[in-house]
Amino acid sequence: MPVQITETVAIPDSELRWRFSRSSGPGGQGVNTTDSRVELVFDLAGTKALPPALVERALARLGDRLVDGSVVIAASEFRSQLRNREAAQERLAELMRRAIAAPPPPRKARKPSKGAKRRRLEDKRRRSDVKKLRRSTDD
Repeated sequence: MPVQITETVAIPDSELRWRFSRSSGPGGQGVNTTDSRVELVFDLAGTKALPPALVERALARLGDRLVDGSVVIAASEFRSQLRNREAAQERLAELMRRAIAAPPPPRKARKPSKGAKRRRLEDKRRRSDVKKLRRSTDD
């Protein structure tokens, strides 16, 4: 089942690699016998599922998180391997959604209004008066 990132973008199963190992944490008697920990590896640098522009954006945003151009997601919070696989897929989808999102529009510089300037100066004057009243007049 492919990992759906957006309505138009999905990562096919053929581009996902899975690794399984024994998990620490809850599990009772089966904790030492079942491979419930899941690692999901997605080769972001070599993917064909995303357009090149989105790959570039994702590589730039996830630079410190990548291992040789691949995203690695580990999940071991559940006792069952199936639930850990689902959790890893959901985390990968959310991570990729944030990584390929369009940047926000640039901020437009604005001047403060006349009223804002007037209020700021009044507040400064009021604060100055309060501090003047606190000074000692013994000199």
